[in-house]
Amino acid sequence: MQRWRGLEDVPGDWGRSVVTIGSYDGVHRGHQLIMGRAVQRARELGLPSVVVTFDPHPSEVVRPGSHPPLLAAHHRRAELIAELGVDALLILPFTSEFSKLTPSEFIRTVLVDGLHAKLVVEGPNFRFGHRAAGDVDFLSALGLKYDYDLEVVDLFVRGEAGGGEPFSSTLTRRLVAEGDVEGAGEILGRPHRVEGVVVRGAQRGRELGYPTANVETVPHTAIPADGVYAGWLHVAGEAMPAAISVGTNPTFDGTARTVEAYAIDRVDLDLYGLHVAVDFVAYLRGMEKFDTIDALLERMADDVKRARELVDVTASQS
Repeated sequence: MQRWRGLEDVPGDWGRSVVTIGSYDGVHRGHQLIMGRAVQRARELGLPSVVVTFDPHPSEVVRPGSHPPLLAAHHRRAELIAELGVDALLILPFTSEFSKLTPSEFIRTVLVDGLHAKLVVEGPNFRFGHRAAGDVDFLSALGLKYDYDLEVVDLFVRGEAGGGEPFSSTLTRRLVAEGDVEGAGEILGRPHRVEGVVVRGAQRGRELGYPTANVETVPHTAIPADGVYAGWLHVAGEAMPAAISVGTNPTFDGTARTVEAYAIDRVDLDLYGLHVAVDFVAYLRGMEKFDTIDALLERMADDVKRARELVDVTASQS
């Protein structure tokens, strides 16, 4: 998959293409429907498919300080989009100047002059241009002027997550924030992932016999609610079953909120300075303050046992 940052990176000889535009944070199952349809139609037309997204999230520019928690780091989002068979990813720097483009200017600048769109594929709630004034009806109307077609795909997948609400990035963020990582995983079609570099912490886990990777997460990461989880620790292409703790370590009167992952039965790992990924599969319990170290160790042993069992079950089902 080709990756471009800004319209100036699009090759000068780029021809007609099939385009879809959106923030696409998380690349959840609704997003996958839209992008999958764009890829399918592109192949039928013998044209390349292009996904257009933004950095930073538009809300941060329009309403500074309102950047939503991100469900996928940008490089991870690119990986997921590439897995869908997309030919090119265009990341548009979302600046104050760009945000002021009218819907007509947006269409001409991005879709017509930039990508020479033959077909645009979007969800029914797609909005664009200054103050989000453009919608799919306007997009369709200008297709007559600029010689492109529009196909609208219903992205409203439903399931058990969120009590049957339509799948969306907003719902996914809410479930993650509530600790419902299983519900979030249903929407995403995979476990929710947090990434970052392993840094030195207080090293209490090592002293207690459960050495953990203390993950310094990427800015704006959607971090699950405080508690203990079962999941996976990914390091250099290896996936290891893990028990994961999110919180402030109240037993030791901690104040900094951390994400720590113990690779089950692995005490030989030296991960400092490495970039790792943590997948959250299931919620085990809330964060607790224990009166004694022995009580903490007893509960940690039980957490590890349950985490091992849950990860084994999910691995056998995949």
